[in-house]
Amino acid sequence: QVQLMESGGGLVQAGGSLRLSCAASGGTFSTYAMGWFRQAPGKEREFVGGISGTGINTYYSDSVRGRFTISRDNAKNTVVLQMNSLKPEDTAVYYCNARIIQVLGYVNDYWGQGTQVTVSS
Repeated sequence: QVQLMESGGGLVQAGGSLRLSCAASGGTFSTYAMGWFRQAPGKEREFVGGISGTGINTYYSDSVRGRFTISRDNAKNTVVLQMNSLKPEDTAVYYCNARIIQVLGYVNDYWGQGTQVTVSS
């Protein structure tokens, strides 16, 4: 089983920055695609950013592209979401995701417990 633990959330003013970290244990981290999702009250969980196992390919939602950066350090089994120019609309619980692609294309998703990000105006 893969275990994920997010950290780095908190309260920040609009225009500020936060750095979220996700530490993974179990399995082979470098083979996992990793991602960040967020969920605001009353809304569906939405994709924020993703990164391939090698770190070569990254993906972002339109709402955060240019402001957020996802990266990973496979030697440390961590993935980071650097969030700059934060807006009140970014307020949500942020979740770390590990995606393992199995034979035949079957997907196993693992989730952290979430970390709260609150951006004040």
